[in-house]
Amino acid sequence: MFNLPIHIKTYRMSGPRLNVFYPAIVELSDSAMQQQINQLIVGEVNRQIHQQGYPQNPKGLSGYYEIKTNERGVFSLSLYNESYTSHAHRWTLQNSLTIDVQTGKLYTLQDLFVHGVDYVKSVSEIIGQQIKDRRIPLQSEFKGIRPDQDFYIADKALVVFFQLEEITAYVYGFQYFPISVYEIQNIINEQPLGTMMY
Repeated sequence: MFNLPIHIKTYRMSGPRLNVFYPAIVELSDSAMQQQINQLIVGEVNRQIHQQGYPQNPKGLSGYYEIKTNERGVFSLSLYNESYTSHAHRWTLQNSLTIDVQTGKLYTLQDLFVHGVDYVKSVSEIIGQQIKDRRIPLQSEFKGIRPDQDFYIADKALVVFFQLEEITAYVYGFQYFPISVYEIQNIINEQPLGTMMY
């Protein structure tokens, strides 16, 4: 089990109208695992770039990242990519990766929960209540999360989020819903969320 934070180095991907910073793991004792995880990260960076229409997009784009968790063998990060694309305003994508640094496993939302549990219903109910409590102005009625909804892990929380204009108008930005691991402790798997409880 990796108890210490892993070492991260920032790299830059550049080209005509392209300026993207992204992280890579360095100094991991298992070099094959390090390469596997770094390929996951670069793959997602490239996917974002293509999703934004580069290189056809004449306005160009930029990218950066934020580390959300780097402890107890769990590495969770968000990759951001900004471009003007076809929108009149700057358009930002946020995609997150949560990885087990011991096995290289890329977690999906479903992986976080006990097999067979209706996690979509449970998480949707919590988010629905937060929407009411925070009086978030929705574009339409909230009918629940997607089974593969975007998320990351931060501190002792699962943070589920929605892309720009996914549930609210552009002006309100990304919508984040932190859910304490203690609130869902009866339905989560030990890895990776359970380890955040101790």
